[in-house]
Amino acid sequence: MASDFATVFARLKPHMGALDVFLREQISAFEPEIRTMADYCIDTSGKRIRPALVFLSGWQADGSVLPDLVRVAAVVELVHLATLVHDDIMDEAEIRRGRRTASREYGPEAAVLLGDALFSHALHLAAQFPTTSVCQAVADSTRKVCAGEIIQTLRRGTAAVSLADYRRIIDLKTAELFRVSCALGSELAQLPEGFVKAAACFGRQLGIAYQIYDDLADFFGREDKIGKTLGTDLMSGKLTLPLLTLIDRLPASLAEQLLAEIKGERSPQIAVWLGEMEDRGVFEAVVEAIAAELQIGMDALEPWGAYTPTGLLLQLGDVLRAQVEGLRRSTVSKS
Repeated sequence: MASDFATVFARLKPHMGALDVFLREQISAFEPEIRTMADYCIDTSGKRIRPALVFLSGWQADGSVLPDLVRVAAVVELVHLATLVHDDIMDEAEIRRGRRTASREYGPEAAVLLGDALFSHALHLAAQFPTTSVCQAVADSTRKVCAGEIIQTLRRGTAAVSLADYRRIIDLKTAELFRVSCALGSELAQLPEGFVKAAACFGRQLGIAYQIYDDLADFFGREDKIGKTLGTDLMSGKLTLPLLTLIDRLPASLAEQLLAEIKGERSPQIAVWLGEMEDRGVFEAVVEAIAAELQIGMDALEPWGAYTPTGLLLQLGDVLRAQVEGLRRSTVSKS
């Protein structure tokens, strides 16, 4: 079983190397005045899960690197980086991947436009494929990602978020880009249509599970391990699955206090609610939700077990489980 991202991604070293070269080449496409800013975002090291999904879903038997996959991996990564820039502005986050966010480095006004520039260049690259289907898929997904962020923004600071609302938001803002990464990777590798659909389903479910994990880590993670500011969901009035689960398990009086903090009527008491989460089994309940989402994706790929990309994609599910276990261990060590 894969123990961490490095283990699974070792086989992707030449693919990620080609992606790095391609992304570096894109800096010169930006206007001279903002190249340093674009470079700051692109240089920020991350797990690059979405490009990995492109490469793994379109994996070649000989492990060769397909230029089309490199280009589309760059497209989805640039879209993702743009969303991170915008997320950090709205969350007023200080740290992203172990260093100052673009918003803190350049100011929120410039950063929001920088995110727009990254989005635009991603669509420019997508438009260079000989078929319009790639650009259409990326444009549709980008719109959905933005819609998810808009819905979440409009719901911040309110109690008007149900479990169905939460799932809808993360399906759009996170899972959609996972889905299209798998769909385009397998489609450009000319794999059967049935596999493309199964891979896309797996990507979607992995994306939902990953966002739930990320929301869990916002409370139970360690900033030095996660690499970003923690506790931002409660401070920004964002109702996520850990908070929704906690509200459901709290007595009415405490639930009202927590909702008052979500609405900005009281100062956030993160340590208090973290203690309540630990006492009321929120961590394990959310972990069960992650496992359920992953199982749906695994079931979709089951009929395609003879295809090499299937086993590689399933390893990413193992990786996420390992990440969850690492979170559990860190939670035990803090208690």
